[in-house]
Amino acid sequence: MVARSYAAPLTPQSKLTEPKIDQTAYIHSFSNIIGDIRIGANVTVAPGTSIRADEGHPFYIGAGTNVQDGVIIHGLEQGRVVGDDNNSYSVWVGNNASLTHLALIKGPAYIGDNCFIGFRSTVFNARVGQGCIVMMHTLIQDVEIPPGKYVPSGSVITKQQQADRLPDVQDADLKFAAYVVGVNNALRLGDHASAMTRIAPNWNEIAKSDESSKSNSNRSFNNQVHMDTRLSTEVVEQVRSLLAQGYRIGTEYADERRFQTTSWKSSPSIQANRESEVIRELEACLNEHSGEYVRLIGIDPKSRKRMLETIIQRPLDQPSKNANGVANSARRTPVAVVSSANFSNQSQNTSGLSSEAVEQVRSLLSQGYQIGSEHADKRRFQTSSWTSCTPISAKRESEAIAALEECLVNHSGEYVRLIGIDPKAKKRVLETIIQRPDDQPSKNTNGVTNSARRATVAAASSANFSNQSQSTSLSSETVEQVRSLLSQGYQIGSEHADKRRFQTSSWTTCTPISAKRESEAIAALEECLANHSGEYVRLIGIDPKAKKRVLETIIQRPDGKVTQTPSKSFSPSASGSSSGSSKGSSSSSSTRLKPEVVDQIRAVLAQGCQISTEYADERRFKIGSWNSGGAIQASGESQVIAALEAILDEHAGSYVRLVAVDPKVKRRVLELIIQRPGK
Repeated sequence: MVARSYAAPLTPQSKLTEPKIDQTAYIHSFSNIIGDIRIGANVTVAPGTSIRADEGHPFYIGAGTNVQDGVIIHGLEQGRVVGDDNNSYSVWVGNNASLTHLALIKGPAYIGDNCFIGFRSTVFNARVGQGCIVMMHTLIQDVEIPPGKYVPSGSVITKQQQADRLPDVQDADLKFAAYVVGVNNALRLGDHASAMTRIAPNWNEIAKSDESSKSNSNRSFNNQVHMDTRLSTEVVEQVRSLLAQGYRIGTEYADERRFQTTSWKSSPSIQANRESEVIRELEACLNEHSGEYVRLIGIDPKSRKRMLETIIQRPLDQPSKNANGVANSARRTPVAVVSSANFSNQSQNTSGLSSEAVEQVRSLLSQGYQIGSEHADKRRFQTSSWTSCTPISAKRESEAIAALEECLVNHSGEYVRLIGIDPKAKKRVLETIIQRPDDQPSKNTNGVTNSARRATVAAASSANFSNQSQSTSLSSETVEQVRSLLSQGYQIGSEHADKRRFQTSSWTTCTPISAKRESEAIAALEECLANHSGEYVRLIGIDPKAKKRVLETIIQRPDGKVTQTPSKSFSPSASGSSSGSSKGSSSSSSTRLKPEVVDQIRAVLAQGCQISTEYADERRFKIGSWNSGGAIQASGESQVIAALEAILDEHAGSYVRLVAVDPKVKRRVLELIIQRPGK
């Protein structure tokens, strides 16, 4: 094996000195070492490594350190750490450290003595204290890891609170690190076969230690030390992630009846903090409650609230034995990654329904709701005259899906919608179209119809879900407004005016709209638009209790364009009076917000409402779990618009919605999505 002790050529950008390499260091010929780097005695640098101090510098690699294949060490031009010699470095790696295969050390970074950095792990702008063991596929950024801490595989440590909660290193961890380092040092000596013979007793000792003390066997080291468990890999990952963040683990169970009513019973608390011990207790819970639902709970001990609820066993799970005699009943158990109090199962969909529709069915059944369906031809769809399909009494997901697919087949060429029903309150909680006339039924390889593959599913807002994909000539913003108003118990109205009356704010009321269902209200609005084409038409939201208007927004202009755009002479008042002036009503041409959004802001500010925002990624948007963006304290229209634009920039790529709150009655009067991903 070829070794060299001189550096690779400097990069064109580098103006640094050549590395200073101790004569006893082993530098493989297929490695690149560039710039102001100080390499100590007996350091091993394996092939395929790149150590470049051409931007950030200098680097220090302490005596006895092991740099394995594919490791990259590089530093940013800005930022330094203080080494053990009290000098500044871009990257400091202490004595007898081990940087394993494909690890990335991006300066400014400090790696203490006797540290182990696992395969494909990244350390950036961070300090890793002496004697720490960082396992595989981890990210450590912007934190300081205290000495002697263990970082589990797959961890993302970007907050100091996470770093402070990490567990201490155990003996089995040290033995594993010593084994990996020993193998690579043996390769340096060029005597791999005999070295493996010398190292084998060490590895056998680790295996025996793991058998006698299973407390560390579950740290699988990404298949280096494999643990047999009946839990699915997803559940094990969840447990590992929760423990790494300092959360506590709990469980709950329920039979079929209690599951339908979400009346879960708590199992004895799990006090263990080690992954293997927690998994053992989880398996004991599964055995004790076989034939029942069991779910895993993640609890934040500081805020005393649940961070995760996920079902890890269902009554239909059939235990089987693998080659090692370990039960696999949970191998096929889907893991439901949940948010807030409701989390839905994300198992693979093999039905003809769209994955969104299957998720809706699963979510409804898990909350004890009943499933129904309705169909309508094009004519009945326009008048919202839906006909009920055969009642679905099934409570199991597979049976409910089969019944829905039968409805789709029986009414191909028609609209079909899924209904969610609360049997206690005897009201609908969901209406969503799962088939349209242009959907072409086909068979997949399993003989399952695909007629609903292109069906769109309504996004839920608050506790009521309404149809989001209905064919309508109204703009999407207007549909959102109608949905929001109806969900809050407000009434819908409309007014029209020709150009002369518009100039004097003399609006005429259209036919009253008594509908309380979204589809009927939209149909009535479309009728008003058709009857008054060539005129201004505006949407009215009315609070029936306070008997005042909560919204006025123009949805049609004389040019026939159906949209929501501000009128220069339109100025809604808090009392909803017809009189008004053009004062403050013109929208700013320099804003990136849509004119209809500016119009809404103007309207709610005129009524004395407070404005705030919420945002959600794709997953949270589908389950209606919005994050609060905080209230906007500004009262002037221009200031509010500027604040909203800043929020849109901050959450680019996410859904953002505008929320208006009436401070007197302390409830929302407006929810309007103002940004969607990709738009």
